[in-house]
Amino acid sequence: MSDDGYDDQGPLDEPAFDEDPDEYYEPEPEPADGEEAGRIGDGEDHENGEDHRQVVASGDPNAAANHGKGNDKSHKDKKIPNDQRNTTPFMTKYEKARILGTRALQISMNAPVLVDLEGETDPLQIAIKELREKKIPLIVRRYMPDGYYEDWTCEELLQ
Repeated sequence: MSDDGYDDQGPLDEPAFDEDPDEYYEPEPEPADGEEAGRIGDGEDHENGEDHRQVVASGDPNAAANHGKGNDKSHKDKKIPNDQRNTTPFMTKYEKARILGTRALQISMNAPVLVDLEGETDPLQIAIKELREKKIPLIVRRYMPDGYYEDWTCEELLQ
């Protein structure tokens, strides 16, 4: 028997698939209205009053993942007030790349553009122009090693 599906007498009579063709994929049922309200990223205000759709996390990923574990403070209590922030007001190259990619994806998915296009069609170039004019409506969340975090708007950060 050869690898091309033929033997000395002609084509082999082997099934093309090992799976049963009568098995069909059944998608998960849509969540009820009560279940859907608690999902992060649906644009709704949640129990702590924050809209998680517009926050871009930055900093220590372990601090971000463990922000609610093992401490008495809630997530909202770990926010450092704007007048007590420790980090520099400069956007890192990693934050810039993440913000430009996120905003370009939003623009490619028909989000409203906040600058004059002037014939521009490339979503990344439009995002770069929005960043240059400080019009990007995203918040950079910088996590500290102790689990606290600082929020910076793109307008506040220097490039």
